[in-house]
Amino acid sequence: MLEQAVNTRALVVEDDPNIVDLIRSNLAVRGFDTVVSTDGLRALNLLETEAPDIVLLDLMLPEVDGFELCRLIRERSSVAIIVVSARGGERDKVTALNMGADDYMTKPFSIEEMLARITATLRRTRPADTAPDTAPPVISIGELEIDLSSQQVTRGGLAVHLTPTEFALLRELATNRGKLLTHAHLLRRVWGRGYETETEYVRVYIRRLRAKLESDGAAPLILTQPRAGYRIAAE
Repeated sequence: MLEQAVNTRALVVEDDPNIVDLIRSNLAVRGFDTVVSTDGLRALNLLETEAPDIVLLDLMLPEVDGFELCRLIRERSSVAIIVVSARGGERDKVTALNMGADDYMTKPFSIEEMLARITATLRRTRPADTAPDTAPPVISIGELEIDLSSQQVTRGGLAVHLTPTEFALLRELATNRGKLLTHAHLLRRVWGRGYETETEYVRVYIRRLRAKLESDGAAPLILTQPRAGYRIAAE
C-alpha cells in the first residue's frame, strides 16, 4: 500500500489518455497532485514550473526520443524518474538507467506494482532519507569526502554531483567499507525489497559512480568480485 503522499507531485509524461486517467485517478486518492504532459518540450517546462517529486516517463512519445528526454530531465534535475515503456528488453532498460532513470517499469503493469515502485523510488530519492546512526557524519576515502547528513560529495575539494540513487549506492558501499556487498544486498538496501534480481541496476549505477569518482590510471575506488558483488577497499 502506498503511503499517503502529502504535497507530493507527480509529472506524468504519457500520450495515451487511458493510461493517464488510470495513473492520475489512483494517485489522486493517495494524496498526489498530478500534472500531465503529452510531449517532451512541455514536460521540460513543467519540470521547471511545477517542481515535481517524481516523473513517470513513457518512452514512446510522438516527435521525441524518450531516452533523450530522460537524459535532458536528469541534466536539469535530481527528480526521481521511473521510465514506463512497452519495450521490455534488457537493452532498453540499461539504456534508460544509463540516461539517469531510477527505475524501469514495463507495460502492461498492475496498479499495485506501480504504487510499490513509486513508494520505493520516493523513499530512496528524498532528502529525508538519512544515514544510519552508527555511521560517521563524514567519510573520507583518499581524496573523496562523503558528507552523509548533507548528501554532498567532494573529490579533491571539488563538488561532485550525484543523483540520489547514486548517492544511496555510494553510501551503502562507504558505510560498509572493506565488506563484500552482494548484488542482492545492494539492490535490497538501495532500491528496496522486490528488486533483488534486477542485477543490471547495480551494474549500471556502479559504472556511473566509477565514471564520476575514479581517475584514469589511479587505483579503483570500487572493487568488483566477479559474480559476487562489490566493495570499497579497507583502509
